Amino acid sequence: MLFQFGFYSSVLLISFTHGIIYSALLLSKAIKNENKSDYWLSLFIFLCSLYIAPWMLGFAGWYDNQPYRDLLFYIPFQHLFFIGPIIFFYTQSLLNPYFRFSKKETAHLFPGTLYLIYTFAIWVYDKYIFEGYFFYEDGIDKDFEYWYQKLGLISMVTYFILSIRYYNVYKKLMFQVVSYADSILFKWVKTYLIAFLIMLLLPITFDIMGFLFPEMKSYQGSWWFFLFFSIVMYYIAVTGYSNPVNSTIPFKMSFFDKNPILLLDSNDENETETVIDIEHEIFEESNSPEISIWKSKIETLIQEEKLYQNPELTLNDLAKKLETNASVISKTINQGFQMNFNDCINNYRIEAVKNSFAEGKHKKSTLLGIAYDCGFNSKATFNRAFKKNTGTTPKEFIEMLYPIH
Repeated sequence: MLFQFGFYSSVLLISFTHGIIYSALLLSKAIKNENKSDYWLSLFIFLCSLYIAPWMLGFAGWYDNQPYRDLLFYIPFQHLFFIGPIIFFYTQSLLNPYFRFSKKETAHLFPGTLYLIYTFAIWVYDKYIFEGYFFYEDGIDKDFEYWYQKLGLISMVTYFILSIRYYNVYKKLMFQVVSYADSILFKWVKTYLIAFLIMLLLPITFDIMGFLFPEMKSYQGSWWFFLFFSIVMYYIAVTGYSNPVNSTIPFKMSFFDKNPILLLDSNDENETETVIDIEHEIFEESNSPEISIWKSKIETLIQEEKLYQNPELTLNDLAKKLETNASVISKTINQGFQMNFNDCINNYRIEAVKNSFAEGKHKKSTLLGIAYDCGFNSKATFNRAFKKNTGTTPKEFIEMLYPIH
């Protein structure tokens, strides 16, 4: 097989090879762990590797020699209409165990499928009807046509925005339904979305640089774009492969309702789904007798059974103990306590920590040990919640409680 090794082709070959290897590793990991999100990330890295291939093979002499030239012409390597949907599916599968690839999701792949049909039709006409280069008379690969590159970029930007919105909805929901929201906001999600944003900004940046430095528009000048693209792809592949987290809270939502409703999926198949309307959540005090009654029940239950000591306490746990549904508890906490569920439980934990300080337990145990005993599951969450509740750090609070004379 023809491959002219040189500086430009060899560097991209390294990036391409690593991309294919990590795609295979992610696929193997997905099969082994039955992790749907790794399937999508594997496919994303594979598509990014293919995106590099035409430039790598071009520097290796493929555009100048047959039959390699025809392979590059008639086989689409840059699947720009697929990359956006795949990253969106990855975001959903990472954050929502309820997510399934159904017939509804296939609509997202329609533009990419149309492009595949378009390239296939070109091959059939040139090969069997015209028997020559009709569509490729200008000698330019269809993957690099202006309309396709720009529409592909618009598609990827659109799905990036949808992924950001999905993540923001997820964050808002988690603060309403679990008492450990900080620990499942997943730094990795923000990290790979920022990396994907850099991918999207690269073509815009190089277009601008092309006006300032015309040599950047040359074939060799474009190589730098694919080099930086490769670096970002490699970063996503490596860090994504080591990412161990997936959400365990299933939910359903619609992007097309004016005010989307989030539905918690119960683990009990006999129970109905619970509606959590985060779009209309109100944190204002309510004088409703029903809210006052449920608030009293919640306070009594949490204090008597010290439920805040459970680091994995959820809204559903509280609802089951009070023999009601999570919607009632969520509304009561929002309007009765004027805060979300996560902050409400953390406030009980902070009060327990302050009581421990007042009893002098900090002299016999570490601050982190006390925090864990009171229901916190990490030092960072404890410090953040304590600062939010008291305006001081735990050490500063102790110093005020026990001033040194």
